[in-house]
Amino acid sequence: MKKAIITFGIILYAVAVPFLEVNNTHVFNPDWTPHVRIHEVWQLITNSSVGILCLWLVWIKNDTKISAILSLLITGGFLLAFTLKDTYEGSMEYLDGSEKTLLGFNIGVIGFGTTFLLLLLTLLARKSESKY
Repeated sequence: MKKAIITFGIILYAVAVPFLEVNNTHVFNPDWTPHVRIHEVWQLITNSSVGILCLWLVWIKNDTKISAILSLLITGGFLLAFTLKDTYEGSMEYLDGSEKTLLGFNIGVIGFGTTFLLLLLTLLARKSESKY
């Protein structure tokens, strides 16, 4: 179950996010400066590369702990950036004012929030298992 949870999280940040962002709303957005675009592409490549490492750790090295921690850093980084968005005038809204939501909540917060909690539970379950 741990491997499945970790793999789900990796698919979200290493595959789904690039799929959603390599288009004219992000990477090819004509309203973004070239400097902003390079940071976006850098973040996508870095997160996807970490995801590949995490898959290798989980499925080849059978190491769920390090993979879960790295995945927590990526999903938690998004959640922290979202929480702090007012301090740097950030937003999840597109330039047209729309936002990807589900039941009134941002889909990134739903996906990464759920994943973050599940990853945290895998680490906590690991600690309780090692006590016995």
